[in-house]
Amino acid sequence: MSTEQLDPAAVGRALARVRLSKGITQEVLSGLAVIGRSHLSAIERGERKPTLETIYRISNALDIPMSKLVEAIEEELAER
Repeated sequence: MSTEQLDPAAVGRALARVRLSKGITQEVLSGLAVIGRSHLSAIERGERKPTLETIYRISNALDIPMSKLVEAIEEELAER
């Protein structure tokens, strides 16, 4: 059994990259996803790990399938 954990900084970088590619500010995205802007900012900085529910809300707010957001995270992890 592996004890490796998901790198929260990679999650944050991927999320920020997707958000910026859509031309959406943190403030707008947090409003659309119904999460706090400071919470979103902390996720993008790698200071907090998003729950599956938060990833779902963010992907819906970005109008992309949740799988696409996960793919972006996997790409970010592969670049390490």
